[in-house]
Amino acid sequence: MSRGHAAGFVLPGEYRKPAERLFPEKGYLKGQKPELKSVAAFAKSLGIDVDYQRLLALDKNSGELQTFIEHFQNNLDLLIQKTWVEKAEERRKDHLQDKIPVFMSFIEKGDYPKALEQFALILEELAFLFFGIQSSKNDFTEYTFRIDAQMGLFWWYGARLSMLKDISETIKTDDKTLWAILLLGLCYLTNF
Repeated sequence: MSRGHAAGFVLPGEYRKPAERLFPEKGYLKGQKPELKSVAAFAKSLGIDVDYQRLLALDKNSGELQTFIEHFQNNLDLLIQKTWVEKAEERRKDHLQDKIPVFMSFIEKGDYPKALEQFALILEELAFLFFGIQSSKNDFTEYTFRIDAQMGLFWWYGARLSMLKDISETIKTDDKTLWAILLLGLCYLTNF
């Protein structure tokens, strides 16, 4: 995402350590990837750790996980449809709606690098639908933290997903860590 930080913005102390373990400030070194325990700590900071841990433990082909994925997709569709925008922005909503089947197909195939890349684009558009032009300003993260700290942390997460593009090229497509990171956003938005 193109959103940055306002000069001097620092993540609140209780979120800083888990956030920076998952997304190091200077990025990942070649061949390095996040640890699952860092992803789990971030889920706890987002307030989704119980659902997250339960879903992460499920087999990817389980009926329970498939039901969750359907709930996620339905909730995302509702979030997009119910968001009020100016008439001129209706095309953005339609365009975003068109991205969802592509995103879901990457999840179904287990292509988590591409799913994460699509998810970052979806979140960028979703942020615009929710917050308008504010979502493209440098102080967007700080703005969302002022509204609600966990929501701010979620949008901070969304802005960092592009960091994973470099590491996803060097690891397996169906990597459990990439799935775990994607599941963070799915869990959060399903309960949004």
